[in-house]
Amino acid sequence: MQGPLSQSVAALCRALLPQVSPRTAGGIGEILRRLDTPLQLAVAGRIKSGKSTLVNALIGRRVAPTDIGECTRLVTRFQYGTVDRIEVVHRDGRRTTVPFAPDGGIPPDLTSAAGISIDEVSHLEAYLTSALLADVTVIDTPGLGSMDTASVSRTEALLGTANQQGAAGDAEAGTGAESDSLDRVSEFAVAGAEAVVYVFTQSVRSDDTQVLAAFTAATASRDAGPVNALGVLNKADTIPADSVEGSGGDAWTAARLVAQSQAALLRPRVADVLPMNGLLAETSETGAFTGADAEALRTLAGVDPALFDAMMMAADLFTTLELGVPGEVATAVRMRLLQLLDLYGINIAVQQIRAEPAISAGELRRRLSARSGLEELRRRLGEVFRLRADGIKASAALASIGLLASVTDDVHERQRITDGIEMLLQRPAAHQLRLMEALTLVSGGSVRFDTDLTGEILRLGSSTHPEEMLGLPQASSAQLQTAALERAGWWRSFASFGATPAQARIAHVVHRAYFLLWQQLSGHRPTTPQGLAGGRSPGPAGGRP
Repeated sequence: MQGPLSQSVAALCRALLPQVSPRTAGGIGEILRRLDTPLQLAVAGRIKSGKSTLVNALIGRRVAPTDIGECTRLVTRFQYGTVDRIEVVHRDGRRTTVPFAPDGGIPPDLTSAAGISIDEVSHLEAYLTSALLADVTVIDTPGLGSMDTASVSRTEALLGTANQQGAAGDAEAGTGAESDSLDRVSEFAVAGAEAVVYVFTQSVRSDDTQVLAAFTAATASRDAGPVNALGVLNKADTIPADSVEGSGGDAWTAARLVAQSQAALLRPRVADVLPMNGLLAETSETGAFTGADAEALRTLAGVDPALFDAMMMAADLFTTLELGVPGEVATAVRMRLLQLLDLYGINIAVQQIRAEPAISAGELRRRLSARSGLEELRRRLGEVFRLRADGIKASAALASIGLLASVTDDVHERQRITDGIEMLLQRPAAHQLRLMEALTLVSGGSVRFDTDLTGEILRLGSSTHPEEMLGLPQASSAQLQTAALERAGWWRSFASFGATPAQARIAHVVHRAYFLLWQQLSGHRPTTPQGLAGGRSPGPAGGRP
């Protein structure tokens, strides 16, 4: 179901349809279709970063292939359906329905499963009866940095990171305005992801930052930012605790500190970076962890602590050392535990059992999930994406419409489209879109402010909690009201007296955002819109933050 902002953009699309060329109308029709779908969330990252494992944890089913195989080279969209099924979308538009593999996952090899050559395939669409997918479509992508250039190009096309100059050249060399088919620029405008979770391990590399810098919410001109991108530091347990100052020797504390430093490095490209153990999350959330696994761990908890510590030093020691306790855990069982939990999860489970010998398998599973970081990720996904899904989708759709206008050869058509976008943005209800546009311009560096003001803008737009938006975590409601009103006044004055024209446009939007926040905190009813194009300030101007 469309939110109010998406409904406004959809109304604009319908109004434009009879006024544009068939080719542009085709693009607008696709945008209309996209507005009727859940938020398109891509999970991206380098090869072997744990993307598919994280997808499985989020969905709550082990459906995305995690071992290297044919289908890991394809983009797969996981979306809600009343009947579980997989549709192979061919490059020529045909669709073939194939069954899930016996283990309930995507078949690792389409050639053997359905006689389909991967070279014929555009992408996969998997329909699942998962409650999470009612609100968001999760898109699993091939690993970037792979030697398989075809896989990388599929991911780049989805994220909008492919070379747009080449795309524009293809458009100019196409069949002209009379063609009903979309040129490559227009395809990027209507087929890309709207938000991204970027997964990396250990530390950010130069190609990671390049992908985030080029990521687009539906177009190649819209950078990643605090509204539409979140980072995940996966395999957090592999960070040596003694290598991180202030960790106190604790692996998870070390991971949090590294994630914080990576977040500082990646801002303003992402809203946050969260530490994760994707394997632990997948095992505990997908039903893979069984009572038999819990009993094997219970036996391991009875092993001499010194011997157990030696087993935890390496996987081969864990699988080969004699336990010296009744109920020897077979090598095959130990291998299974490694595949499910790795040494980090096994160690956590044994510690929990030693502390509480009567702990049930279900409670042990819950505690493993709690130690994976998944709960925090879900919370942040809700804050960054789900609560803003309407605004993100509407903003991405507007950007897509704008890109369609930029590639049309008809000057009058271009003007009609841009006038329609501007009229929509002038409406008071469209302020959230203005704020998202401002965040995109600031996070992408198109409009520059002093470091402190840039930080304030990004903080204001990166949360839905007033205390976080204002940077006052311990403040009372009255203090928050005062701060919001003061900052509204300061930004209004800055827009009038201290800003460049480009800065002033953003300052008016920030002023309005603070004023609306003040109204929310104080319980005032919304008054006549102020701050979008001038108007009286609601309060006195303060100093710089």
